[in-house]
Amino acid sequence: MMKVEYSPELFMPSEKGDKDSEKIHRPSIKYWSDVWRRLKENKLAMFGLVIIVALVFMAIIGTHLSGFKYYEQNLSNTNQSPNSVHWFGTDDLGRDMFTRIWYGARYSLLIGVAAALIDFTCGVLYGGIAGMASNKVDSWMMRIAEVIYSIPYMLIVIMMMVVFTEADSLLVMILALGLTGWVPMAILVRGQVLQLRENEYVTAANSLGASKWWILRKHIIPNAMGPILVNVTLLVPTAIFAEATLSFIGLGIEAPKSSWGTMASDGLAGLAIGHGYQLFIPAIFISLTMFAFNVLGDGLRDALDPRLRK
Repeated sequence: MMKVEYSPELFMPSEKGDKDSEKIHRPSIKYWSDVWRRLKENKLAMFGLVIIVALVFMAIIGTHLSGFKYYEQNLSNTNQSPNSVHWFGTDDLGRDMFTRIWYGARYSLLIGVAAALIDFTCGVLYGGIAGMASNKVDSWMMRIAEVIYSIPYMLIVIMMMVVFTEADSLLVMILALGLTGWVPMAILVRGQVLQLRENEYVTAANSLGASKWWILRKHIIPNAMGPILVNVTLLVPTAIFAEATLSFIGLGIEAPKSSWGTMASDGLAGLAIGHGYQLFIPAIFISLTMFAFNVLGDGLRDALDPRLRK
């Protein structure tokens, strides 16, 4: 047998510096901090976020920059092209288009955000309850949701406009878009709940006596928040475009209030007489807003995907 010799140096105590050889020097990064870091690396998504912030900022202060009121008419200055006084021109009643664009941004953004919040609240509650309920209750709830989703939102808007003739058109618009828009969110949340409730931490919580509502609120919904937030960012431009479509056909915000959709509808008549800017300017802002929210949603989806984490 080969004799192994051990020198005394092998048994000397290690130096002080060697004790930190396995120390983790990089600080731990929380999940949402890492999401924000990866989102900032997506230049196109950050560009969309900058556009959204700029639109919100101008919707707040933009109506005070030109010195004109959104309802102020001057029949001697009708259909003026963009100039140094009226930066976006005037409409057929001599009203300043620049002021009305930013005044309309308030209503368009308000409708988009409010409808998205209604869809988020109703969809998360309904889909979460359906996913945690028994198979029979889940089946009935989904059939009801499918029936509601099969009704065209335009039909609901028309019915609500006829029934609530004395109500505020803005409130009617938000409610009409929210009555049908929550169903896709509910289907998404239900699918996430059915997937996540099979995980080990849910089983552990069940074995410890936790209620279904507690598990849904503390475990499942927070873990499903990624796809939900991405869907919310896409609901906002969908609601804005739906409002613009309804306003374009005369079912939107009533005068003297205005949105980008009503301005585009009013500008359609000017297109035939050589005043296309009355249509193109609000249409550009509608397209820009939809582009900004869509690229932000795509970037947020990539940032929330743990498979892309570096």
